[in-house]
Amino acid sequence: MAGCVSGVESSVSCRSLLDGDLGSRSDPLCASLQEVGGGRWAELDRTERIKNSQNPEFCKKLVVGYCFEKVQKLKFAAYDIDNKSFDLNDDDYLGGIERTLGQIVSSSVFTQPLELKQGKPAGRGTITISAEEIKDTRVVYLEIEAQKLDKKDFLGKSDPFLEFYKQNDAGMWQLVYRSEVIKNNLNPCWRKFSVPLQTFCGGDFNKPIKVQCADHDSDGSHDLIGSFETNLTQLQKAEKKQKKKSYKNSGIIRIKSCKLEAEYSFLDYVMGGCQINFTVGVDFTGSNRDPKSPDSLHYISPDGINEYLIAIWSVGSVVQDYDTDKLFPVFGFGAQVPPSWQLFHEFALNFNPSNPYCQGEDTSLLILHWEGQMFEVFAAHSAQGTASVIASLSPLLPSSITCRECRQ
Repeated sequence: MAGCVSGVESSVSCRSLLDGDLGSRSDPLCASLQEVGGGRWAELDRTERIKNSQNPEFCKKLVVGYCFEKVQKLKFAAYDIDNKSFDLNDDDYLGGIERTLGQIVSSSVFTQPLELKQGKPAGRGTITISAEEIKDTRVVYLEIEAQKLDKKDFLGKSDPFLEFYKQNDAGMWQLVYRSEVIKNNLNPCWRKFSVPLQTFCGGDFNKPIKVQCADHDSDGSHDLIGSFETNLTQLQKAEKKQKKKSYKNSGIIRIKSCKLEAEYSFLDYVMGGCQINFTVGVDFTGSNRDPKSPDSLHYISPDGINEYLIAIWSVGSVVQDYDTDKLFPVFGFGAQVPPSWQLFHEFALNFNPSNPYCQGEDTSLLILHWEGQMFEVFAAHSAQGTASVIASLSPLLPSSITCRECRQ
């Protein structure tokens, strides 16, 4: 699977925008901003300005780097532009939305009412966003062999290897691939290899490609056996070119196969409907130490968190955008569970083994909900060792938070 960092371009359109101008329609543009902490936002990109339109369909795409490992909170904001200043603070704000990039790429088309502030509707107007990965994920796969290569070593056969070069915009040759060396062989067959299309030819099927075959020498003074120029279009056809009769070649390079295939990125899977399931397992064994001690992973600090909550927040805040039902099973192990106080190596933290799911609507709610279902752990010491037991603990949710109960 390709890396998790990709470029994403968003196509934006709006419908039924407010009229910011007196006696005429607005001249809107849309800007994308990313939260940088402390309630501050940094502008990433903006569309062109469209004159006199309540229903703009912006041509310019909004580009942002996508990283699965991070929660990327974005704001898409529409403005009515009435001056030539680049600063948007002196323009009329028509409304916007705040969402994570994960929520946007998980939806093929994302439409929401515009808001003047988070949770406060603008009164009219919607924004529609569709995101696409801009990375070319295609890969060139090649399988090559040679026949009747020239003998370059005095006391043995050649040790051939291949090098592929693409011609850059300045006309210089740039190395894009080097094969393995096949020892003492005039009819080598190299391993099948792959090169990203962007690397191989910059996506241009007619860009000149130079292939060199050389005899490897350990001192680096490789002897050139021969070379030829081609392009990806010709390689795909794999046609054998006839040489002039007066030309004595140094051997023949044969393209056994040349295929162009898509290498799917993580974002392709997400946009294709892939769901990520998140399951929590909490260790209640005595190795965690006494939960009343600040050294214990189960110790709940005065601000209401512990190491387990931090770990669940770090992972859950990322994956929750890729799970449609937002239901997360939570299990514990290594504890004596009431009412029998029997030792269990797997149990549902809500004591409902047939339905161990907890539901959260956003990261904070998920963590607070899990904490509300958490039970205080006490270490029981005996000659045989330490065991953990569970006792009921009142939910720690603030009164201002309304949390759904675990599914019954």
